[in-house]
Amino acid sequence: MKKRHSIHLLLAAAALLLATAACTKDELADGDRLPEGQYPVEIARITLGVEGGEAQPWGTSMTAPAAESRPGTRVGETGDGTGSVFSAGDRFAVQIDGEEGIYIVQDNNTVKAETPLYWSDTGDHTVTAWYPATGGTLDLGDQSQSLAYLLYGSGTGNYQTPVMLTFAHQLAKVRVTPTAAALGEVTSLQLYTYTQCTYEKGEAGQGSQEGWIEMKKCEYTENGNAITCWEANVVPGYTITKLQANGTEVRELSSDITPVASKFYNITLNYDPGYTEVSEGNYTVDNEKGLRNLAKLVNSNGGKTLINITLTGDITLTGEWTPIGNYENRYTGTFDGGNHTITGLKINQSGTDNVGLIGCLGSGGKVQNVTLTNISVSGANCVGGIAGQNYGTVENCSVNGTVTGKGFTDTGGIAGSNYGTISGCSAEGTVTGSVNVGGIAGGSYLGSTIEGCHSTAAVSGISSVGGVVGNLGNNSFLMACYSTGNVTATITDGYAHVGGVVGINGQGTVTACYHATGEITSSVGDRIGGIAGCNDQGTFTACYWENNQEQGTGSGSTGGTTMVTDDDWQTAVTQMNAALQSAGSEWRYELTGVLPTLKKQ
Repeated sequence: MKKRHSIHLLLAAAALLLATAACTKDELADGDRLPEGQYPVEIARITLGVEGGEAQPWGTSMTAPAAESRPGTRVGETGDGTGSVFSAGDRFAVQIDGEEGIYIVQDNNTVKAETPLYWSDTGDHTVTAWYPATGGTLDLGDQSQSLAYLLYGSGTGNYQTPVMLTFAHQLAKVRVTPTAAALGEVTSLQLYTYTQCTYEKGEAGQGSQEGWIEMKKCEYTENGNAITCWEANVVPGYTITKLQANGTEVRELSSDITPVASKFYNITLNYDPGYTEVSEGNYTVDNEKGLRNLAKLVNSNGGKTLINITLTGDITLTGEWTPIGNYENRYTGTFDGGNHTITGLKINQSGTDNVGLIGCLGSGGKVQNVTLTNISVSGANCVGGIAGQNYGTVENCSVNGTVTGKGFTDTGGIAGSNYGTISGCSAEGTVTGSVNVGGIAGGSYLGSTIEGCHSTAAVSGISSVGGVVGNLGNNSFLMACYSTGNVTATITDGYAHVGGVVGINGQGTVTACYHATGEITSSVGDRIGGIAGCNDQGTFTACYWENNQEQGTGSGSTGGTTMVTDDDWQTAVTQMNAALQSAGSEWRYELTGVLPTLKKQ
């Protein structure tokens, strides 16, 4: 049986004309009895009738003119989408008075008996037929190439009267028709219902094994317009509540469908952006598609840079990511991760500045409560896991993976360049750049603040490399932060400016920060310190180190930096907490293990 794709349920009728050879009363064997095996049932043609009503059935005539045979609604599986047809080689059964025969459809739409039936007397008889000819279990799970069918028909006649046998579909048809906007995003469609059912003599029995049915893609032409849809035939009685696009995107139906045999049901599939606008300017999202589409809202010409985005589930990204916002079109809304995780952020844009989950976070913008794991971010200048540049607030965020800056300056695990506030964030993995490279931020400038952060990342660059910040600028603040990874400068000529906490402190303020465990190294061995490579008129208060360096700063004043000896971190914790209290910070250190950790009061 030829099958077409659509998400409608409809059932058609197929009519079989049964004709017999003429005879006379003189030829009768005994009263109304006919000679055995003398008067075969002949099927002159096959038709598919149409019934009107609430929903159109499948069907159209194979012999009548198209104008007479087509239903009011396009429903079928013929090439133009107007009806169902038998295919050459289809076998169906015919029954009279308990006797069964098998008939085969021919290339010319005629029918040939494989196991013929014969009239036995001159009386009227009920004739039934069904397709497929044999019973068994019908597999409905994969209809992507061929639709499943069950047909049953009955009629009355006698040896002199042709029998018109009308078939009705025992399954229901569901068609899904995407709108023009939705069509481009659909590569496959699935329905959730019974994937199998038993059948006998054309009648559907018990459905079983609930699951996804793969639908068949159909392409029709209607009034000169191409129509693309997906179809599947389903077991009646199972309430269908959802469909799935592309094997992953589950959509709840706006109205549930409980299919009835021989009926046709159409579902219009609207474009799904993947996110929900809960109120004006406020969006929720729990999938990759939706997150990418929200990024497009921000990045488009005249983009919605002030929208608020909240994650309601973990998201795995595949393929290249386009950062949200850029320097000219800064994101100024709130991105709230809802304490969920984004996995697989990948950016490979070695010639592009301002690279990260957020390209450029503008003043008033905020990113909070999100974890990035298994990231691979590569750009030119201003490269970070969370933001390439930050003029707003980044709070309670974590990054795991690799961040690489291939330009001249500013590469950080959280932000490449920081002009705002970074608080309660962490980074692990590797951070690699050229100048101004840090585990949390490459550079932090012009009144910026980094507080309550830590990095375990291995940090390396040519110069101005720090475990937390590469370059701390004028009037900027670094407070209650620590790093435990290796920090390496690869410069071959000049000053390394490499330190466990900051590479270079250019008139910034560093309070209660430390480095431990990892080693601080440089290829030229100049301007290297356990806390800072260079102190250029900046200040340090209650900062501690325990690494391979003998001095707190490689150049400039070492005041406020202390080496931890004999693993006496308790003294360090006491002094750092006193400094934090004096500075009005909400962060405190606690020593519950080998090294101090941070806790917000």
